[in-house]
Amino acid sequence: MGTLDEQAAEEFIATRAFSPGLPGFVGIAVDLLVDPAWAPAGRRALRHGFLDARSPRVLVVSGPPSPGIEVALRRMGDDLAASSRIVDQHRLTVLSQATGTAHPEGPAHALGTATAGIRVGLEAGLDGGGPLGLPRRWDLAHTLAPVLAAAFANSPLRHGRPAGWRSVRQALRRDLPVLPARGEPREAWAAYVMDTPGGAGTTPRQALRSGGRLTTADLDRHVAALRPPVAARGHLEIDAADRQPGSGWRVPAAVTAVLLDDPRAAEEAAAATAHLAGEPALWKRAARDALTDPVLAAAARDCFLAAYAALSRQGVSRELRDAVADFTERYVYRSRCPADDILDGVAAQA
Repeated sequence: MGTLDEQAAEEFIATRAFSPGLPGFVGIAVDLLVDPAWAPAGRRALRHGFLDARSPRVLVVSGPPSPGIEVALRRMGDDLAASSRIVDQHRLTVLSQATGTAHPEGPAHALGTATAGIRVGLEAGLDGGGPLGLPRRWDLAHTLAPVLAAAFANSPLRHGRPAGWRSVRQALRRDLPVLPARGEPREAWAAYVMDTPGGAGTTPRQALRSGGRLTTADLDRHVAALRPPVAARGHLEIDAADRQPGSGWRVPAAVTAVLLDDPRAAEEAAAATAHLAGEPALWKRAARDALTDPVLAAAARDCFLAAYAALSRQGVSRELRDAVADFTERYVYRSRCPADDILDGVAAQA
């Protein structure tokens, strides 16, 4: 385990960023925000995947890569049911929101330790061009992510009171650009990893330039702790949606997967979101305003329409199509998000 210089560190990250593959397999991870903050430590095998404690407050149910969205959803449903029994055994309650106490101006690592989201893992795509090529999928994932974040915003409270954001979780990302500064995916990911602070507040690049040591194990730990909306973990990981109440996790998983993996839907989503790369403060707007922002609302309507059409073409179950249609009608077409229901309830009690 030798030490790395700056160039070797960037090369190490870039080499491990992606394993190119044809889209088709889907993985899902669902965070469970528990109260009180006594999540049982250790990893537990479930029927298909695993249950891990990321922090005393957050449990993570991770499903395996599965052939298609419906298999992935079915397996996650099984594992969430098993996780619920474990949570009940420890006399814990799973909160329906994505955060309860995280401060919107807190450190970025609070995303992993004090907030709950839904992550979708997809094949990286193919080296080369086309809608299923890695460069286009990387760009689309980035322009689509703030739209998904706005549509699925579900954390407007802190300590039970409105925090001024529809998603406190996404507020931790409010300063992010839509697209990375570097265009090539591997280089962009390496630059992000090297220039993002860890829990100690120092970036790997700063540590090296100040005379510190850096090993491959250090970099692996740093990468594992990072929670950007789009990550390169061999596969493509999209972490844009807040935790949804009940079985609502199915909708962001299905919409995210189909908009990237269906070639026609990917083209339509790219057309609907490409211009967002030039929008100022878009992550801040997604977190604060969600779909009351007219630019995000327009993009969301086009994307959800494309997603529903793609799911229909693929012949997925009526139940899943209806769930996507119901969410689109209840929220997207009305420029609302789940956080608005919570805020309405708080206002009614005032």
